[in-house]
Amino acid sequence: MKKILFLCSGNSCRSQMAEGMANHYGAGKIQAFSAGLNPTIVNPYAIEVMAEIGIDISGQRSKNLEEFLGQQFDLIITLCESAKQNCPLFPGKTIRIHWDIKDPADATGSEEEILTEFRKCRDIIKEKIIDFLRKINSD
Repeated sequence: MKKILFLCSGNSCRSQMAEGMANHYGAGKIQAFSAGLNPTIVNPYAIEVMAEIGIDISGQRSKNLEEFLGQQFDLIITLCESAKQNCPLFPGKTIRIHWDIKDPADATGSEEEILTEFRKCRDIIKEKIIDFLRKINSD
């Protein structure tokens, strides 16, 4: 089983959605976690758009990167430039990947416009995770 850490700045949206999807679609193959450099709370819009695709992340919590220091991961996936630049080294042969995904928490406008941005982010992450799972299944 591959152990993955998704990392972004606030651990409120992108990394939370990635953790939920990786654990859902990669059940039995992936053990996913998420953390932030400056964790806040799990964004209610992220919870809502994930529920739309049948994945419940309402029980997840925002975690500080420090909780994971010293642990070994097969893969660390950073989801923003800040996380990429500030991610510390982890022990072992950790592979680092960067997915630069726009933060939906920065969206403004009506509730529907904000939800649209969260759905776009969710769908980008889903596509990347499904593609990643295809790759590890073919190995």
